[in-house]
Amino acid sequence: MDLSLTQEQTLIRNTARDFLSHECPLIGFVRAVDDTENGFSAELWRRMAELGWVGMSLPAEYGGSGSTVTDVAVLFEELGYHCITSPLHSSAILAGGAILEAGSEQQKKDILPAIANGSRIVAFAYSEPDYGWAPSKVKLAATPQGVGWLLNGIKLFVPDIQVADQVLVVARTGNWTETDLTMFLLDVNTQGLSHRTIKGWTGDKMNEVVFDNVYVSASSIVGQVDGAWTPLRRVFDRASILLSAYMVGGMQRVFEMTNDFSQRRIHYGVPIGTFQRIQDYVVEILNITDAARWTTYEALWKLDGGHSDASEAVSIAKTVSSEGYPKSAQDAHHVHAGTGGDRDYGLYLYTKKAKQLHSYLGEPSYHKIRVAQALGI
Repeated sequence: MDLSLTQEQTLIRNTARDFLSHECPLIGFVRAVDDTENGFSAELWRRMAELGWVGMSLPAEYGGSGSTVTDVAVLFEELGYHCITSPLHSSAILAGGAILEAGSEQQKKDILPAIANGSRIVAFAYSEPDYGWAPSKVKLAATPQGVGWLLNGIKLFVPDIQVADQVLVVARTGNWTETDLTMFLLDVNTQGLSHRTIKGWTGDKMNEVVFDNVYVSASSIVGQVDGAWTPLRRVFDRASILLSAYMVGGMQRVFEMTNDFSQRRIHYGVPIGTFQRIQDYVVEILNITDAARWTTYEALWKLDGGHSDASEAVSIAKTVSSEGYPKSAQDAHHVHAGTGGDRDYGLYLYTKKAKQLHSYLGEPSYHKIRVAQALGI
């Protein structure tokens, strides 16, 4: 197993690092975007599209570059390191990935190139008030109405719909099994659809989306009726490991900030990094980061190699990352004390991300169950 970066992946990492370091400083840019009402920078999104980042995960025949999952993960690690908020994950990875897996050839040709070049943002709506990512958690009802369907229900904690053109929503179309789910693609201004941004301490702007007798035509269906879960499982594996890579980048930055602070902060005439308890915190953050990084890259290696246990490896990496990121942020605040809450310092931005991403695409307990099931336990 070779988990080192290829020459091309090293170039992706260095290009992203140089661009984000110069164009997206933590306080001058990231905090400013976080403080806006919609949490979105149209200029950054345009630049990301020009750099080819938006279409990396999509095949060349549909306007992308056909990069491997590991290639895309290298980019996501840098985005996490710089605490960047964008619709890339929801639009290109989740929605775009679902259309690629399940959509008709015509849908792929009509939709994916616009997603790949960033001109169309598609939100992805799955989770609901009874939060969870298992298929049984989807309750939003889709009932036949003439030649179309009526959607009724609520989606909760949906990112990016406040800046999206369309939304790909997963609804329940049958009651025979828990996996009787169907995907519908509709415009965000469709009659009966409304959304509001949830107020709170969240890393990205999260939304409640209400469907009140929303009529959609049969042509809006992506994939097969009652057949969404099988392609979604594959999409969720890729999306989860890219989220893990993003968290690894965040943990690396938290470690560097904490280690640097421990050497600069003087107490009793010496750097606080000379105190054993401070050293314990710094070393723990480093160990957590390394554990998340290597479980993530092992899962990437298995995904790109088509290994039969790739899904199990993804769940292990997602568990380690989801538990590790909030823990590393907590340890960092112990070292920083009051400085960690200073808005002009920026550690709090990573703490918000860590809290939010802990459960997105499945909390650790969900992924531990997946691993147990894969092991036959």
